[in-house]
Amino acid sequence: MRFKLRQMEVFRAVMLTGSMNGAAKLLFVSQPAVSRLIAHTEQSLGLQLFERDKGKLTPTAEAQRLFEEVGPLFDEALRIDELARDLAERPEGALTLCSSPSLALNFVPPVIAQYMELYPKVRLKFHTTLLSDMAHELLGRKAELAVSVLPIDHPNLVVEPLATGEMVCILPQGHPLAARRAVSLAELAECRLILYNRNIPFGQLVAAALQRANVSWNPAVEIVRAELACALVRVGAGVAIVDEFSVGQQGWPGVVTRPLRESIPLSLSLVRSRFDRPSRQVQRFVRLIKEHARTSRKTGRARPAA
Repeated sequence: MRFKLRQMEVFRAVMLTGSMNGAAKLLFVSQPAVSRLIAHTEQSLGLQLFERDKGKLTPTAEAQRLFEEVGPLFDEALRIDELARDLAERPEGALTLCSSPSLALNFVPPVIAQYMELYPKVRLKFHTTLLSDMAHELLGRKAELAVSVLPIDHPNLVVEPLATGEMVCILPQGHPLAARRAVSLAELAECRLILYNRNIPFGQLVAAALQRANVSWNPAVEIVRAELACALVRVGAGVAIVDEFSVGQQGWPGVVTRPLRESIPLSLSLVRSRFDRPSRQVQRFVRLIKEHARTSRKTGRARPAA
């Protein structure tokens, strides 16, 4: 192998820090050792990786192209290193989860808290991801399990219905429509509307519902995350349509939640790669989140899927 792993590591450090000295500090080695290895790498590869001018390094086009490939390789190496450390330090293993952003506000956190209480020796990693990136996260093994707020269709994913929900209306406290038990889309259209961008799945759902109700799409503000809508409604910037999971049972201070007269249903799913058997940690988490969905139904929120 002409481009050895150690050479890749040093090359990556120089690209990240922009200098031999910076790379040396990052790797805890001497600056001459970094310079010698970079020079040897250029000689063995037959490529000039950096242009040198009065001590300043400028990556060549070839170096930029190599860096694009080396970066993901080291991300995977770090993942394997963490796995090895977990196997040694945490006999119960690790669990990596991701979810739609709105589910991370209220729906998933209680399940994580319960899981960590029951299995304190498991290392749990949790992050949010967009629906469009979920397949990449799972098939690239950046996550073992995903909780999606909308359906996802992919031949290499196993999708299990979890619960159903609704889009709801949120209003500032004291707003005239807050006195209603339910609010229609036509009534909301008379107000300053804060809506999801129609290029994202939530926006497409709302746009279709408005079209069915013969209400024109005319947002005063377009957002891509539910918490942005909640923050804007709280300060009186307008009224919004969001998924019920983003406001949760407790809601936001200063924000009133009301159901919509025109139903806009949601379907939560558990999603994993078809190529990986669910680990013991995944199976445990699935049991807990299904129980959470059942409990939420009793309190009037998410309904378990049939």
